[in-house]
Amino acid sequence: MSKPTRSQALHKLAKKFVAPLLNIESLILLGLVIYLIAKACFASHINAPGALIGEIFFGLLGSGGLMVCARSFEQKQPYGQSPAVLANLIALGVSYFMFSGKLFAIAIPLAILSFTTFLASLFGYRPEPN
Repeated sequence: MSKPTRSQALHKLAKKFVAPLLNIESLILLGLVIYLIAKACFASHINAPGALIGEIFFGLLGSGGLMVCARSFEQKQPYGQSPAVLANLIALGVSYFMFSGKLFAIAIPLAILSFTTFLASLFGYRPEPN
């Protein structure tokens, strides 16, 4: 048997980590949604309830979408690769703005997680040869 090429080794490593990383991101986003719901329930006054509802809705949508992407990688299907790449590019942009706002404790872990997941989702799917 021949030695795997660098591309095959990269694909094998990415395939191993992409679904767990997407699930971790999904759970973090779900935790943020739960926090927003709890804060809304116990807050004495909410300045912008429409914005809060929008954040909760899109947080749930994003969390569910990341779970679907993880499932697609587990099933070796291509439909989750593009949304996973896009979501992590957006997360990289968010971490940049957090970094510029001097929120280093959040920006650095988010940048590391989103960049790692971006690379894993970019290289984690390869179509089966015919």
